Amino acid sequence: MTITRRTMMLGAAAAALSFGMALSTAPLSAWAATEPPVEVWKAAGCECCDGWVRHMRAAGFAVTVHTVDDVAPVKRSAGVPDALGSCHTALVDGYVVEGHVPAADVKRLLGERPQARGLSVPGMPQDAPGMDGGTGQPYQVVLFGGGAGPQVFARH
Repeated sequence: MTITRRTMMLGAAAAALSFGMALSTAPLSAWAATEPPVEVWKAAGCECCDGWVRHMRAAGFAVTVHTVDDVAPVKRSAGVPDALGSCHTALVDGYVVEGHVPAADVKRLLGERPQARGLSVPGMPQDAPGMDGGTGQPYQVVLFGGGAGPQVFARH
């Protein structure tokens, strides 16, 4: 069989059509971008930190956990003000995430990319992700390290 230019062109067109059809029938989730990796530092045995890690993983983040004896040096190195401290510190795509920040707020931070060091949920509010107290008590997520000083980023 002699391969002509026309035969090659028809074969290439058929291959392109098949590839295009395969792409159009793939589930959307197969093409969704994954979230950037999260590195979290926490104390051993801290169940609320483990709960926050599960919350972040359920939201699509790949989380690497570093269990340390003392999280304070990590917080200082990351530039977390003492007043905004919590039980664990995370880094994600150039930002600091301190404490029980909801994954939706982390995604918003990464989408908006404000000039700031990061987000914090100061202390350990009972209804924040990982705490799961179910008390109905409101809490705030604070944006810190920007030019205007700490600001409320979200209310929950």
